[in-house]
Amino acid sequence: MKTSTASLLALLLGAMLASAPARADSLACPDLSAATQVAACPTDEELRYTFMGFCGDNARLYGRDILTCASFENYREVKNTALWESADGRFGGYLSCNVEPETIRASKAKRMHVERSGKVTRLMCDYDNDHRLVHRTKAACKVEVEDCASGECRANCE
Repeated sequence: MKTSTASLLALLLGAMLASAPARADSLACPDLSAATQVAACPTDEELRYTFMGFCGDNARLYGRDILTCASFENYREVKNTALWESADGRFGGYLSCNVEPETIRASKAKRMHVERSGKVTRLMCDYDNDHRLVHRTKAACKVEVEDCASGECRANCE
């Protein structure tokens, strides 16, 4: 059986990659000034429609969120959000459409923390004005620097 040089190299490269140790991925809270809004804010008509479904007769399916459903204004405050992503697309979150984009982009990172749920790790970055971006991964993450005020908060994920 003849083996070509290309297939021998491919086999060797595959063996080297398989035996290489896992590399820890170092992540920092992204700068919101470079974040982009990737989904449109809902219209008032869409919010009124979803308010009726979420807070109407079928509200029992959603666990009866009493505070959110107390009024349309409360509902609008909670549900008027759009998806934003960090510049590299690794972090994302639903940020309020009730806040001007310039204010969102000016928000500074305050804290980084991690939460594990089943096989998924959520690495969360909290910002001024109650904004939050999240990175989801199956890797285990450990926060090295939690307080972002002292500098760049950072976590390692393996």
